[in-house]
Amino acid sequence: MTALLASVRSHDEALDAARAGADLIDLKEPNMGALGGLSIGDIARIVRELRARYPVRPISATIGDQPPEALDEIAARVIEVSDTGVDYVKVGVTPGPAAWRCVEQLANLPAAVVPVLLCDGGMDDELVVHAASLGFAGVMFDTSAKDGSTLFDHVDSDSLARWLRLTRERGAICGLAGSLGWPELEQIHALSPDVAGFRTALCVDGRRSRLDPQRVAQWAEALHSRSGSVRAAGFAADSTAAGAVRV
Repeated sequence: MTALLASVRSHDEALDAARAGADLIDLKEPNMGALGGLSIGDIARIVRELRARYPVRPISATIGDQPPEALDEIAARVIEVSDTGVDYVKVGVTPGPAAWRCVEQLANLPAAVVPVLLCDGGMDDELVVHAASLGFAGVMFDTSAKDGSTLFDHVDSDSLARWLRLTRERGAICGLAGSLGWPELEQIHALSPDVAGFRTALCVDGRRSRLDPQRVAQWAEALHSRSGSVRAAGFAADSTAAGAVRV
């Protein structure tokens, strides 16, 4: 079964997503970029209130978009976010000369870090292998540009399958995200990641609009079972007709 990660920006969205069946609640601010971060105070408040109602529901939070060479800033922000009580801290990493040093530093921080390898234009295969060997809690594959293209437009399924297998063999959670929607459902099922992450597909009108609990419930059902994917196909067709599947 693939778990549904729902990215939320507020206390109300977090509770709506949890009630609707999201398996993992991910805190971020879509107005601030692909992995835009909420304030430390907001993260702490949402974690506290969500834990009171859903004490075992995993929670992750992003640190905000940072270049991989900003090592001191990244490290400080990871510790701040971790201290709010989240289960996982997500950090975006783009390929390039600084990426190797960045993931090595992240692996040595006293926090459960999940590097999010941003695959716009492809991904450095050796970086993936290296990241998978460092003992992270998990590794995710995503995109930074929310321009209508999906993760599958940047990386082929065979490469993703190998990277997911490599990550899982080393005991880490493996996940996919990147403007995924109903057209990608069968590819997600075929790859069977531990986690699939969504924002746009869960919202009323684009990633900056309000999260829709009905869409969360539909995606939870679709990811959790093959039969759910059949019912979801009908929902996707209805949504396409309304122009609302993906923005």
